[in-house]
Amino acid sequence: MLIKCIFAIIKLNKLAGIYIHIPFCKQKCYYCDFHFSVSLRQKDAMLEAIKNELNIRSDELSQPIETIYLGGGTPTLFSASELHSIFDTIYSNYEIIANPEISLEANPDDLSRSYLKDLRNLPINRLSIGVQSFYDSDLKFMNRAHTSNEALQSIKNAQDIGYENITIDLIYGIPNLSTHRWHKNIETFLALELPHLSSYALTVEPNTALDYFIKTKKYPPLDEALARKHFDILVQRMKSNDFIHYELSNFGKENYFSKHNTSYWQGKSYLGIGPSAHSFKQDARSWNVANNAQYIKSLASNKLPATTENLSLSEQYNEYIMTGLRTIWGVDINVIQIKFGQKFAIYFRQSIQPHIAYNNLQIKNEKVQVLPSAFFLIDGIIADLFWVD
Repeated sequence: MLIKCIFAIIKLNKLAGIYIHIPFCKQKCYYCDFHFSVSLRQKDAMLEAIKNELNIRSDELSQPIETIYLGGGTPTLFSASELHSIFDTIYSNYEIIANPEISLEANPDDLSRSYLKDLRNLPINRLSIGVQSFYDSDLKFMNRAHTSNEALQSIKNAQDIGYENITIDLIYGIPNLSTHRWHKNIETFLALELPHLSSYALTVEPNTALDYFIKTKKYPPLDEALARKHFDILVQRMKSNDFIHYELSNFGKENYFSKHNTSYWQGKSYLGIGPSAHSFKQDARSWNVANNAQYIKSLASNKLPATTENLSLSEQYNEYIMTGLRTIWGVDINVIQIKFGQKFAIYFRQSIQPHIAYNNLQIKNEKVQVLPSAFFLIDGIIADLFWVD
């Protein structure tokens, strides 16, 4: 068994990914705390800096690249020709496997038929469309730039152009979003016959507009009970329509799981390119400066604007617990034994016992998984299992 586990770990880390952060948006969503700018003044300089970082870091990963993900921000604020130059840089400097998964995050208002036709000339084979809701009142509440009609049209445009691997985002727990309208959001998604859905609870991040509006009573506070009800509805509806709940916030048809995001949860190495982007390589993580001007200036001098943190064994263990328990694959005690040692395996076995007794966790063949009824409680469960030095 241990030999098989060792082989599985070695096999797991043979491939890697690239994430590229495009730090521009048309306007700021009230709930968002990601790094971006609403000014496009530095867009050309940013494009050159991103390509230069790709060049400089080309020897950093020894593994072939299996996934490429362009996120943000709003990558679709770059033209098809600008995106083409990024892919030229990647393919000139990195070993890319045959048939990689290449994803592009997109806002609905950018996906015209002409733009999508231009994208078909690029190696992009997966679209992640930020719908968030099919109700204009919700979109206005969140300060999204698109309308519900644009959301529907963008998806139909993408399907007509020939994209099959399409996922959308939907947000639940929005104040005044009734369970009836949440059902309708899910029904609209199902009617579109898409193979994947990512769905997240609305959260209040510090120093966001939403945080300010709630504190000043301009917006009502979030209702955790409502979010839990929405989540339970979501899980039931997706299961009854043959979607696999393979990660806390992700549902996919068979063969349509996000390979890129799955690589994060499975602890594979990846490069994060662009301002604020994070990278990970087994026992270390690094992150770029979250400042467009500093990022551009540094790359113009061929310097990487990054901070690196070496992870202790306990931090690596906590990372494995945090990512593994969010998925249907769970956490393997044999892997803990091999990668982190006997004391961590013993600690984990002891820590899970109360949650097994409360029917939050199950253990089978040395694999520990969260039971569906406890998925909404996952953050607290994971915190209980962390190793604290």
